Amino acid sequence: MNLYYKKKIYVLWSICFLWSPALLNSQLKPGFDKAEYRELMYVSARSTADSGYYNKFPLPAKFHQLYQSKSIGLDNMWDLWESDNQAVISIRGTTSKQISWLANFFAGMVPAKGNLRLNDSTSIDYKLAEDPRTAVHVGWLIGTLSLSNEMLPRIENSYRKGIKDILIIGHSQGGAIAYLLTSYLYQKQIDGTLPRDIRFKTYCSAAPKPGNLYYAYDYEDKTRGGWAFNVVNAKDWVPETPISIQTIHDFNVTNPFVNAPKAIRNQKFPANIVMKSIFNQLDKSTRKAQRKYEKYLGKKAYSLVKKQLPGLRIPNLVHSSDYVRTGTTIVLMPDEVYNLKYPDDPNAIFRHHLHQPYLDLVEKYNP
Repeated sequence: MNLYYKKKIYVLWSICFLWSPALLNSQLKPGFDKAEYRELMYVSARSTADSGYYNKFPLPAKFHQLYQSKSIGLDNMWDLWESDNQAVISIRGTTSKQISWLANFFAGMVPAKGNLRLNDSTSIDYKLAEDPRTAVHVGWLIGTLSLSNEMLPRIENSYRKGIKDILIIGHSQGGAIAYLLTSYLYQKQIDGTLPRDIRFKTYCSAAPKPGNLYYAYDYEDKTRGGWAFNVVNAKDWVPETPISIQTIHDFNVTNPFVNAPKAIRNQKFPANIVMKSIFNQLDKSTRKAQRKYEKYLGKKAYSLVKKQLPGLRIPNLVHSSDYVRTGTTIVLMPDEVYNLKYPDDPNAIFRHHLHQPYLDLVEKYNP
């Protein structure tokens, strides 16, 4: 066979190999994928470490469990699952333990960049975003940083095995931590401390709101193009939390409210007196509510958490409680069939929040 035909055969073989369906299917793709989400929810159910719960769901078909951590931080736990060419980081949600619930109620905001000391021997310089206005939920930040110390070496180990596609899944509190973890890992890639050719894709399922509007902007920019999703059952109350309080100080610097007092003073009497009174009532009520929120769910909650983690030191709290929904949202709308199967019941507060109602609804979801 002459050289010309050898080259032709080689080119044809290369094209067939590179464009084979098996290879293409192995690559992580952007966009919401129902089958992918379903598989990850089966993984997520097993992250509860509760066999009475996860045995209600099928085993994941694609991934096998490689590692499950012990309880660390505020009763946080994570799993590592792998297939031949992909890995899954799965983060456990809230447990029945008091410290796990305290992590949710520790809802003061801290900067998305700073230093947090977990204990006397572990202090972490963290960065989730560059913008100094970004702020996040401190209880879930503690969980994120507690888990990340274990995660990073295992991510690097998977990378050395040739795995560069990593899915992140978290349900409930696990979804909140999945937000912050995604930001943390992306930022490490930007800063050059994690390989840039690792591709992350995140599903935050039934997740509460993780931070303020500037954090949402940054997260949505980092994950644009279909690489992160916030999956919400429209009947689930958990994604509506934490309670949001917006004051005029949460707006961008350029806004019509910052100069309102001066503009009111320039009005004629008695209009200026009336307008000043109305403005002060509206402004002071939101600022007062925010200060109370910070006092009880920030400072007082901190004192309770420190009883469990005596060496904990957090950054100064941000004077804001402007929590917002974050990420590309997949809304799962209940229908009549769902409502018959899962009727509202004030005594069953997690009826719409668990894995099964989400799995039922996603089967009917049409993009």
